Amino acid sequence: MRSLQILVVDDDDADALMISEALEATDSNATVERVSDGREALDYLRREGKFGDAQRPDLILLDLNMPRMDGRETLAAIKADERLKAIPVVILTTSGATPDIVSSYQHRANAYVTKPFGLDDFEQTVRQIDRFYREVATLPTSND
Repeated sequence: MRSLQILVVDDDDADALMISEALEATDSNATVERVSDGREALDYLRREGKFGDAQRPDLILLDLNMPRMDGRETLAAIKADERLKAIPVVILTTSGATPDIVSSYQHRANAYVTKPFGLDDFEQTVRQIDRFYREVATLPTSND
């Protein structure tokens, strides 16, 4: 089994911490980096500014509702960029609104997951995402 390089794009400190802790409690050895909005995510992914030495993630966990640049705009920018569009993006958000779900898939999200409210359920959901992308899915490899 491989370990994943995961980029968490979420402005909620508590949710980002729960994601990291859920992954640490598994045998995945995932490396988790976190940015708090879409602009930072694009800088990270494009290795710009303070992210010049950033590692290309195997997987992006993207929240929709964030300041400055929200997840909808971020998803559209990632999937429009030839260098980034192959990176799987899982929308992990509190919104269960049909327009958000439809829009995310129209902008080529790889999956849409609504954040569960209970801590145990939230951690289990994150572990299932990790397990799927680590053990079941075949991910693209990158030479950069």
